[in-house]
Amino acid sequence: MGEVVRASLASVHVLKLVLPKGSLEKATFELFDAADLNVSRNSSVDYKAIIEDPRVDEVRILRPQEIPTYVAEGLFDIGITGRDWVEETGAQVESLGELKYSKATSKPVRVVVAVAGDSEVTSVADLPDGVRVTSEYPELTRRFFADRGVDADVRLSYGASEAKIPDIADCVVDITETGRALRAAGLKVIDTILTSYTEVVANPAAFADPEKRAAMDDIMTLLNGALDARGKVLLKVNVSAADRDAVLDVLPSAKSPTVNQLANGDYAIETVVEKRGINLLIPDLRAAGASDLLEIPITKIVK
Repeated sequence: MGEVVRASLASVHVLKLVLPKGSLEKATFELFDAADLNVSRNSSVDYKAIIEDPRVDEVRILRPQEIPTYVAEGLFDIGITGRDWVEETGAQVESLGELKYSKATSKPVRVVVAVAGDSEVTSVADLPDGVRVTSEYPELTRRFFADRGVDADVRLSYGASEAKIPDIADCVVDITETGRALRAAGLKVIDTILTSYTEVVANPAAFADPEKRAAMDDIMTLLNGALDARGKVLLKVNVSAADRDAVLDVLPSAKSPTVNQLANGDYAIETVVEKRGINLLIPDLRAAGASDLLEIPITKIVK
């Protein structure tokens, strides 16, 4: 059955895909390019795109706030958004997994509660009933404060939420990746509501379809392979039998290096290492007796 499904994918476009516009757009397109799923469109403001892949039928680019709802309604089979918007909308979608990237780093964003830096408030429990809260996440915010027994006056914000403290609102629920913008606005974080990675979500009916599910799994394999390869290189060295153990002691590796004996009795060693620090590692390997060192870029690591 699996072979029949995979054979059909070679000629049939099966998935309608929606990608995020805005802050996640550039990072998402770069990931798809690295995964050999190049996103092509006529201009940077075009909301329609093409991926030359037999598994992809249609590509749209929309705001991540809308994507969970559209996927849940079946307008798209899969979409990329943030866990924050899945929770805010309450959309009934299947998660295909997290993609460990955000707009600036590989770190998640946090949905946090923040107040003025000079406020005596140190936790949500210190906030009184009627506290004015401004947020782009009104539903998530209401649920959070209600669960903690605080009757908050939650108001939808259309941006620049941090600028509304303290005159227009008493506290803000906002996202932060580094915390820099909140600190620059003179605010301090008193609680975290949610930690949110970029996430691939699927329509439940599409997820249950064997052909579409197989295509989804293929796409996830490519995306995760590209992410896992980031910041890593393949290092190959030759070493004499006498120096083999010394070289192995220098090599860092999450898994055991591959070691093969050559016809002349020497050894060929290869392993995946972090690109960061390679400037220190290569001289150390030379000093330990390694020769013929090759540093090779990696585009995907598929586990």
